[in-house]
Amino acid sequence: MAIGIFDSGLGGLTVLDACAKRLPDVPFKYFADSANAPYGVRDADDIYDLTTKAVGRLFEEGCDLVILACNTASAAALRRMQEGWVPRDKRVLGVFVPLIEALTERQWGDNSPPREVDVKHVALFATPATVASRAFQRELAFRAIGVDVEAQACGGVVDAIEDGDLILAEALVKSHVDALKRKMPDPGAAILGCTHYPLMEAEFQAALGADVKVYSQANLVAESLADYLERHPEMLGQGQATGYLTTGDAQRVSDRATQFLRRKIEFAPA
Repeated sequence: MAIGIFDSGLGGLTVLDACAKRLPDVPFKYFADSANAPYGVRDADDIYDLTTKAVGRLFEEGCDLVILACNTASAAALRRMQEGWVPRDKRVLGVFVPLIEALTERQWGDNSPPREVDVKHVALFATPATVASRAFQRELAFRAIGVDVEAQACGGVVDAIEDGDLILAEALVKSHVDALKRKMPDPGAAILGCTHYPLMEAEFQAALGADVKVYSQANLVAESLADYLERHPEMLGQGQATGYLTTGDAQRVSDRATQFLRRKIEFAPA
């Protein structure tokens, strides 16, 4: 009954941790494509090929439902996967929709026409590939009107986090927030559009100011997953044990994961 969680690297561990706390009886299989990270600087076809290969591996592990805990993969590959690649008895879900539904205060599964919302100016911080895809803006347009989104590609942040260089990551966050504010001086809300970024949420909040509401994804995705499984219990796959797989150096990835989550995490080679 395992649920698969995929990310290009370690950022999706923020989603895994939240999901495990929300659903303590559900085992999770995590796949980190660390050998090919980061995805944010790759083109759409490359991201699609890498993502389908990783998700296919999770299907083999007994996961009938896989969450793309990677905004870049959700932006660049998910729709194409759902339209022609995902088998009928499997499901692959992204991380954008729960975030947008929280921003627009809509219930999960609300398919009513788009309407005006309180927040008019939204800052989006994401990888270059996510920004280029405009997937966030497209999904938002299905649910809200009159919202101005200013996107900031945050080059280097994922690499710094993956390398464990949080001093560099903090400096880059400040630089990217400054660049965003030159384009949108007074955002009402900020979206951390990469699952690595919650690890730097305090730094984003400090740079943006206390009056800007910062949305990150982990807890929102966990709540949405719990709701989805309540409505679709048949999507609990055949996998029975929590586990961690990586295409990278398993020991190095394990050490970084243990540092991030502050508990022992052991990855096995994929």
